[in-house]
Amino acid sequence: MGVYVNDKIKFLTNKAWELSKFRELGLVFIIIILAIVVQSRNSEFLTPRNIDNLFTNTAILAILSVGMMMVLLTGGIDLSIGSIVAFSGMVVGITVKNFPDIPPAILVAQGALIGAAIGLVTGTLVARFSILPIIATLGMMHIVRGLTFIVSGGAWVSAHQMPDSFKDMAQNTFLGINNLVVIAIVIFIIFTIFINFTRTGRRIYAVGSNRDAADIIGLPRKRIVTLVYALMGLLAGIGGVLWVSLFASAQGDTATGYEIFVIASCVLGGVAVSGGRGNVFGLLLGVLLFGLLANALPLIHVSPFWQQAIMGFVILFAIIMNVLIKRNNDRANLRRRVI
Repeated sequence: MGVYVNDKIKFLTNKAWELSKFRELGLVFIIIILAIVVQSRNSEFLTPRNIDNLFTNTAILAILSVGMMMVLLTGGIDLSIGSIVAFSGMVVGITVKNFPDIPPAILVAQGALIGAAIGLVTGTLVARFSILPIIATLGMMHIVRGLTFIVSGGAWVSAHQMPDSFKDMAQNTFLGINNLVVIAIVIFIIFTIFINFTRTGRRIYAVGSNRDAADIIGLPRKRIVTLVYALMGLLAGIGGVLWVSLFASAQGDTATGYEIFVIASCVLGGVAVSGGRGNVFGLLLGVLLFGLLANALPLIHVSPFWQQAIMGFVILFAIIMNVLIKRNNDRANLRRRVI
């Protein structure tokens, strides 16, 4: 009887380990099946033009998801990124309208600094004043969105008010690849190195895995939490500049609700909302799957109302899977200790 129980425990432990290990493989399988199904319904899906549109339209989502993953890894959340995208994009749009000769690199730096400053304020509220992340970022979301309308006076900055050099930043290509995709790839490479091969990256995981333990062993938890929100703001600021450049328009309601898409992409990629778990490859697959759905559903003439419902079901399914995987891993770890 004892041998049977031990064998059963080991079997369940191995199954939990396999479920976690092959989660990314399952995402790859889903992406391939989805692509085949959509292609069978619309032959335009896998054309070079549509693939280019898919990656271009997903690039900003990918950039923002990198920042959100860092925040989620610490056990936090940021609901203000859509507002930061709008505010930084509006300020840069007004700047480029009044000073059309400013180099695009300076404008990107301006947006990044604006976003980082807002993220630093949010991180300080969460880390130093112990305000719940959802409360702090919800408040910042409304404050920054209001500031966007204040600085713009409710007006737009339109395409004819922007120089071609600014619009070309997100619309031109490098070696046949859209500049936005190139920027997203560079950011992913930098993030991969940072999160996997630096001390700070490992500490981000540690803080999210066990907050109390991080304090006990002397990790600078508050500094790390502040840092991830500042980095999230920085990437949101860059995303705001690229958004205005891509769509050649700065509006007060830009990216309203976009934070939900960013969080959903992270969750689809296996990033735990409770913190401490997630990897870059899974994040990349989650972003790709979400971008694929957003591109494919209109192509097969799915109603916009059903599109929202389908996205919601996918997000809910991903969250349930994350909870089940975490529960199985926790049980497996407990059984290893018992054995």
